[in-house]
Amino acid sequence: MSQERKFVVPAFSHQATSWHTLDWYSLERKVRELQVRIAKATKQKQWRRVKALQRMLVRSFAAKCLAVKRVTENRGKRTAGVDGELWSTPESKWRAVFRLTRKGYKPKPLKRVYIPKANGKRRPLGIPTMLDRAMQALYLLALEPVSETTADRNSYGFRPMRSTADAIEQCFVNLSRKHSAKWVLEGDIKGCFDNISHDWLLTNIPLDKKVLGKWLKAGFMESGKLNSTDAGTPQGGIISPVLANMALDGLEAVLESHFGKKNTKASYKTKVNYVRYADDFIITGISKDLLENEVKPLVEVFMAERGLKLSPEKTVITHIDKGFDFLGQNLRKYNDKLLIKPSRKNLRNLLHKVKSIVTSNKTVTASMLIALLNPVLRGWANYHRHVVAKETFNYVDYRVWKMLWQWCRRRHANRRKRWIKAKYFKTVGKRNWTFSGTTIDGFDKRLIYTNDTVIKRHTKIKAEATPYDLAFEEYFEQRLERAWRDSMQGQRKVLMLWLRQKHCCPMCRQKITKETGWNIHHIVERVKGGSDDLSNLVMLHPNCHRQLHANGY
Repeated sequence: MSQERKFVVPAFSHQATSWHTLDWYSLERKVRELQVRIAKATKQKQWRRVKALQRMLVRSFAAKCLAVKRVTENRGKRTAGVDGELWSTPESKWRAVFRLTRKGYKPKPLKRVYIPKANGKRRPLGIPTMLDRAMQALYLLALEPVSETTADRNSYGFRPMRSTADAIEQCFVNLSRKHSAKWVLEGDIKGCFDNISHDWLLTNIPLDKKVLGKWLKAGFMESGKLNSTDAGTPQGGIISPVLANMALDGLEAVLESHFGKKNTKASYKTKVNYVRYADDFIITGISKDLLENEVKPLVEVFMAERGLKLSPEKTVITHIDKGFDFLGQNLRKYNDKLLIKPSRKNLRNLLHKVKSIVTSNKTVTASMLIALLNPVLRGWANYHRHVVAKETFNYVDYRVWKMLWQWCRRRHANRRKRWIKAKYFKTVGKRNWTFSGTTIDGFDKRLIYTNDTVIKRHTKIKAEATPYDLAFEEYFEQRLERAWRDSMQGQRKVLMLWLRQKHCCPMCRQKITKETGWNIHHIVERVKGGSDDLSNLVMLHPNCHRQLHANGY
């Protein structure tokens, strides 16, 4: 019988000589300390100090390593730019660290690709080269503490530790009470990313103007032809969402200066409240005239300064009793009670996606079809699990069952219904119609049912909280643990490991989150007799796991 042994963190020399000898704990700590100092200087409006600290950060070896790590571990790591270069080996990553210098840097044009939108149109994406992505990630480390400190309190898109659920919950806070505002201005910015003024960005964004100007004017390649960029930030660049956020920040302060801050006498008269997620926003008001004649002109002037316009067709004013769609959910009052449900459009898109998966996989095995459907259904149900969605979940399960029954009947047109049911639909618990299949390895796979998703109210983030303010350190740790406990139902072993390690990877001592991902490492390898018991397992970041094996552990 094998002996379980304690996990020992390998020691690294102070002077790294390759990618797998880097001490990530020290690197993360150095960058974090500088970011906290940048945020503190920003809060005190010491802009010269901010500039000096940013310069120190982007020149540091630690920040360059973290920038390369980010672009070689995210979802776009296998997508090359116009030069076709990828950094997929430890050697190429190590060399890349020393290429991140401002002197002589010239970004290459973006590779233009298109992705389909829900309305049938196509959204243009610009894919930078690996070097340009890493440079953007490097300067983002210096810019994000500033953007987080100066951001609108009720801005929730493309910000760390914030989500659509926070934005929806803030809408509930603003609209749910008996005496809350009755009218809502639904704002839609026409081509936000494509039209932001370059002059405004260069004047107002606290970042190296020379490097920022090069990114904005880099152009893009399409059909072998170089096209110039005169406005906008490229959708696809790592730094673009933060630039867009900073361009739109400030509207909340403008509204407060005219209509009063929340919970003041002036705000009680107008009930003007603002919620934004990326370039989608809503503004509440006590009357339609107030929103039409006072609020909307203010918003238009604010946007015009940044080279932006509101879309006349999509910017509408709606009464709460009629309801409106925001971030894939419908908010509407029924007899003075606000209910938030999945929107019809969002539901229709899900069913269309499920149908396309089922109809385009008529000959695959049941287990393969389940493997394709489960992530789609699970992701959609988790997105809506904080709102009034039980009835919609039941309807989705019924429609999915109908599609699968038709798929089964087509495969076995000459078989009786009882035979088909016995082959594909098993009894699991109290459910008699659980779609099931057996993999090649002999494992049973079952289709998940959205109705099994537990509906639980989301706890909104504090509006003032930022991850670069040390006063909120404990608050964010509590939120992280609560989120893990909610999402790890049914994965007890993973949750126990995470809690045992105090939320951290023992290699780099940084937080393990759903965004960073994780690998489960066996202290004594299974081929040497190691077991799957908790005492023989440790949870590591994917990069730390590779580093461990590369050093012979």
